[in-house]
Amino acid sequence: MQTSIHPTAIVNPGAIIGEGVVVGPCTVIEEDVEIGEGTVIGPHVHVASGARLGRSCRVHAGAVLAGVPQDLKFDGEKTYLYVGDRTVVRECVTLNRGTKASGRTVIGSDCLIMAYVHTGHDCIIGNQVVIANSVQFGGHCEVGDYAVIGGLAGVHQFVRIGRYSMVGGISRAVLDVPPFVTAGGYENFRYEGLNLLGLKRRGFTPEKITLLKDAYRIIFQSGLLLSNALEKVKSEMPGEPEILEILEFFSAGSNGRKFLKPFKN
Repeated sequence: MQTSIHPTAIVNPGAIIGEGVVVGPCTVIEEDVEIGEGTVIGPHVHVASGARLGRSCRVHAGAVLAGVPQDLKFDGEKTYLYVGDRTVVRECVTLNRGTKASGRTVIGSDCLIMAYVHTGHDCIIGNQVVIANSVQFGGHCEVGDYAVIGGLAGVHQFVRIGRYSMVGGISRAVLDVPPFVTAGGYENFRYEGLNLLGLKRRGFTPEKITLLKDAYRIIFQSGLLLSNALEKVKSEMPGEPEILEILEFFSAGSNGRKFLKPFKN
């Protein structure tokens, strides 16, 4: 497949365009941009300086990639947006580049980012993440691999969302979401049990799911202080990778220490 750039597109000579890239009508690609081979960019897209797009991505009409961060502290420093391979960016998505805090915003490979999503500066989104329409991320958010974020959810800055978790639509995600669980709610953001459907679809065995249920019962339902509950999980449960991941998630952050509701499963 040959590279194809529509005659109405404006592509800076300093941009690096891979083999087989397609650029649609009226799209603007600034200097210091790298676009991997086989990526297709639709019409009226703006790819700003600092964008690094992987191979075989699909960017739909009206998206703005690597736009200037919406941060009053941003002072024009050189920062980047990285997008992995085969990620799909739908219509009117805005992905801001980083600030001097980390220097980059990162979107993983094989993600689906639906229409009107906004990802703020310095966010890190993992691989195979599905973000539904009109989700809004504040700056410095982190989303683990295989997570699903429901439409119209608002994710507060610095919130972390663990792997294999799901955030329901129209949620106000103001707390960290531990791995493997479902969370949701607007007036009361709460944890609603394991993401059972998602875990089964990803091949988790019944034994693994039971192990996760047991760990979260200790953390959420034992009545112990969080530090004591985590110590109990560490000392009494097998050192499986999923258990270690849960313990690491809680020990690494601060927002997730503010729990609202007990775990249901």
